[in-house]
Amino acid sequence: MAQEFTTEDIEYLRHGDKPLLARLYRPKGPGPHPGLIEVHGGAWTTNDRTANTVIQEALARAGVFVMAIDFRMPPEAQYPASLGDINYATRWLKLNAKRFELRLGKIGGLGSSSGAHQLMLSALRPRDATYSATRLPGGELFDASLAYIVICWPITDPLARYRMVTSNGNTRLADAHRAYWPDEAAMADANPQLILERGEAGSLPPALELQGTNDDNVTPDMADRFAAAYRKAGGAIELMKFPGAPHAFTAREPESEHAKKALDLITGFVLRKGA
Repeated sequence: MAQEFTTEDIEYLRHGDKPLLARLYRPKGPGPHPGLIEVHGGAWTTNDRTANTVIQEALARAGVFVMAIDFRMPPEAQYPASLGDINYATRWLKLNAKRFELRLGKIGGLGSSSGAHQLMLSALRPRDATYSATRLPGGELFDASLAYIVICWPITDPLARYRMVTSNGNTRLADAHRAYWPDEAAMADANPQLILERGEAGSLPPALELQGTNDDNVTPDMADRFAAAYRKAGGAIELMKFPGAPHAFTAREPESEHAKKALDLITGFVLRKGA
């Protein structure tokens, strides 16, 4: 049975005079609840915490607490600023787990597209000194590790994606790469695929990866390469493909069978791993 929930926008962090907001989806039923951080996509440069409302509301109706966050983006700031915000938000939610009736050891994350890249990067490097530089009063016992992670149509190899979009003339995505990334060396360093291949992962939470087969935002082999590397590194990952589905299909085609199946898979995975 679907649960009722409330939504609330709160300020979770401030840089100078600029607040960063999070939208909280709070199930009305008794806790403890599974809880997760949600990181939106948008080629690292667009959208906000409302971009994945379809997914967020499906999770909330299933009894999951969702913290959907805004974070710094170009032109305000390049990489690694957003990673600092995502790392901080993860630690902030852990610090407030009792307040929100969450299972502290079961906090996970969900990201889509470039948001999935950033969330996975934070999960692979949960104690990175640069990402965790913003201190959290009273919460320094916590790191940004996640109990599980869901990545939807993720950009797991930003360097390969950059080379693809520059070669095929996709100026919109190529310009977004150049706005977010300082250079190709940063794309290689902060690259989940290459982090796994280099043996640098600090954490490998159980993962669910969703990918449409008609997605022109990623290289054709990106999802398979990442799942294979994740397993080789010792992580557990479920790769689910959706024949004919485009990029970001839950937002673009919310009434499609692809989207309905994806939402069922996501909520089922989160409820299992967050229990």
